[in-house]
This record gives sequence, C-alpha cells and structure tokens, in this order.
Amino acid sequence: MTINKTIFESSRLELINNWLHLVLEGHDFTLTDLAADAGARRYFRITSANESPLVLMDAPTAHNDNQQFALIADLLASKKINVPTIAHSNFQDGLLLLSDLGDQTYLKALRKENADQLFNDATTALIKIQTIGEVSELHRYSADLMNHELTLFSDWYIQKHLNIILDTATQQSLQDILKLITTRCASQSEVLVHRDFMPRNLMVCNDNPGILDFQDAIIGPISYDVISLFKDAFISWEEEQIIDWTIRYWEKARKASLPVPADFGDFYTDVEWMGLHRHLKVLGIFSRLKYRDGKHHYIEDAPRFLTYVRNVAQRYGVLKPLLKIIDQLEGKAPKVGHTFYADGG
Repeated sequence: MTINKTIFESSRLELINNWLHLVLEGHDFTLTDLAADAGARRYFRITSANESPLVLMDAPTAHNDNQQFALIADLLASKKINVPTIAHSNFQDGLLLLSDLGDQTYLKALRKENADQLFNDATTALIKIQTIGEVSELHRYSADLMNHELTLFSDWYIQKHLNIILDTATQQSLQDILKLITTRCASQSEVLVHRDFMPRNLMVCNDNPGILDFQDAIIGPISYDVISLFKDAFISWEEEQIIDWTIRYWEKARKASLPVPADFGDFYTDVEWMGLHRHLKVLGIFSRLKYRDGKHHYIEDAPRFLTYVRNVAQRYGVLKPLLKIIDQLEGKAPKVGHTFYADGG
C-alpha cells in the first residue's frame, strides 16, 4: 500500500488501511489524491494490479449522509443514468468504493468547438433525471429552505467577507428583495433536482456524461439544474450562447412532457430568477468556505457571480433595489448618508 500519510489523521489512516485490505483481499494498492471537494468529502483513486481502478470516497458520517448517496445512486442508475456504482460500502465509518469515471471533467474539456455536443449530452441526461417520478423519499426544496439559504449572502458575504453591516432600512430592502426572489422560485413546477449539475461534476466518458456529487438531490424548481449548468461557478459563456442552449433544453423538455412553461420567454425568466437565488447563495457559501473551513480559493470567483447577479437585476424593474445595493457593495455608487457601516461603527 502507498498512502500520503499527511492527508489523514493516524486513526483515520489505520481505519482506511484496514478496510481497504479487507475488501481488496490483501492485494497491494496505491492511493492517489483526487480533486478536493467543497464539502466534507475527499476522493482518492485506488490502483492495484488485480483490480480495475476504483475511487475511495472518504465521507465521515458526522458531516455526510452516505445512505442518501447510495439511495440516489441506485435511483439514477436504475434509469440508465451514468453514475458511479458502489463496489463496496462501509456506512458505519463513511467509506465507499466507487467505480472510476476517469479524470476528464466537463470543466477541463469544454471548448467553444465542443460545447454544443457536450451540453447536448448533458441536457439529454438532465431530461432523464427530471422525468424520474419515484422520489417520494426525498425532501422538497421549500420556500423556507430557499429563504434560509439566502441568509448566507447577508451573513457570510456581506458581513463576514466584505466586513459591512447594513443599516436597518437597507437591510429591510434587501430582505424584501430576497423574499421576492424566493417566492418567484418556489412557484415553479417541481422535478427531481441534482442541485449541483455543473461542468465540474460532469465527466466526459463513453456513456456521456458521467454524473457526480448527486447526494444532495431534492424535489425542486425545474429551472435549477438548467441554470447551474449554463451559468457555472468556474466558466462563463456569452449570454446569446446561454439562451441558445436553454432553448434547446426547453424544446427537449417539452417533447418529454416536462412541466416547463409553454412560452420560452416565461421559462427563461424562471431560469434567470432561479439563477439569481443560486448565485446570491453561492456568494455566501464561498465566503463561508473561506472563513469557516479554510478553503480560500472559491471566493476568487465572486466577481463572476456578481456579474451574473448584476446582469439579471438590471433587466427587471422590481429588482432595482438589489442592483442599488450591489452597486454600493462594489463601490460603484456613492454611499449616501449612513447606508453602510464598516465594523458596526
């Protein structure tokens, strides 16, 4: 066995070593660190002379619901959706051995010349996910949950990252807008939502795409995964191109009798508002990753999300108060009177 001991506490290392020797029947193996996860999971490739490559998912039970991961994996696989199969499981200790879908993520592979084909494959898979009806065991993406998620923007991005405390009037204005966004998003038709259907979690492989990180799947707005795919945390596209891909998805969805609006303009408005919710939330999540979890690099993509937010907010008159607040947060508008106080002063 070859393991980089610095990535594990000694007790965890011993646990993993003993379990792998058991399930691999004593064969020697090498463990290679794979890309880091924003959550409380780590992934490692296992290579052995006697086995096809496997991936170890190290997901301690204190922070991960691995039974949920297995439930969603089985559900997706039963519908011929390409997800890792579980070769061995140790739910008690939070260890799973998964089939290996390779190294080539959509994020690495996407180029202007291949984007149409890759996104066509991705939306075909998304339609399969959204047509799954056996989802009674899953939670709903309720308005209360959406509202709670948007507190991350205020608490972690504005207060913690920017070190700004809004005055009472501005805070109330922001809360009114956030509630408006949630109400609009919660009114959409609901389907099975992957919840992180983005190029970083899609793999280029023979049965394209392979789909990862589906453990947080939920019943929620039909536009959620669409906007996650086309307005990603780590790669940006021209809006005309995004509209074109969204139209192609919408046409597929209508043919599959999915509950999208009959008018594309109405659907695209749903997509934009859902994106507004997601992007505000992610600004908070990336800030929390930096200050609570010590994962500093995610917040570097904050400007991309602020651009997404700004582009939507400026198109809808009712969102003008949000645009004004974003302007002030970015220093693009005068801070009149005592609108903001740094450090509470």
